[in-house]
Amino acid sequence: MIKRVLLPLVILIALVAAYFYAMLSWSYSTGDRAGWVQKISHKGWLCKTWEGELALVSMPGAPVEKFNFTVFDDAAAADINRHMGKRVSLHYEQKVGLPTSCFGETRYYVTKVIPVDDISLSPGVVVQPTHPASAASAP
Repeated sequence: MIKRVLLPLVILIALVAAYFYAMLSWSYSTGDRAGWVQKISHKGWLCKTWEGELALVSMPGAPVEKFNFTVFDDAAAADINRHMGKRVSLHYEQKVGLPTSCFGETRYYVTKVIPVDDISLSPGVVVQPTHPASAASAP
């Protein structure tokens, strides 16, 4: 009698665990987004995740598009926090099929942040920001 109840329950738990493992391991898409990190916060009632917002500006004067993202790794979140207000490139993986908000509020999971120095105004037009150290050493 116990085997009749216990065995299907164990099989169901194993199938659910396998599904979540597959969804967390597989990425629907990967890519990079560049912009300025506007906010990052540690949110959630039971399942805490880092939730952030990247401001994307394609051209000066254009309306700002926002890219909302989730971060699982505390080290990656700390790295993003260090570059707050600076232009960065975020590498993300898009995960689909995760049914609850326990895995984050978005489908975009940032895995790496790379600081970006140049500012592209349009294709072929790039502005190099002046650094105080290099400006002082210039003749």
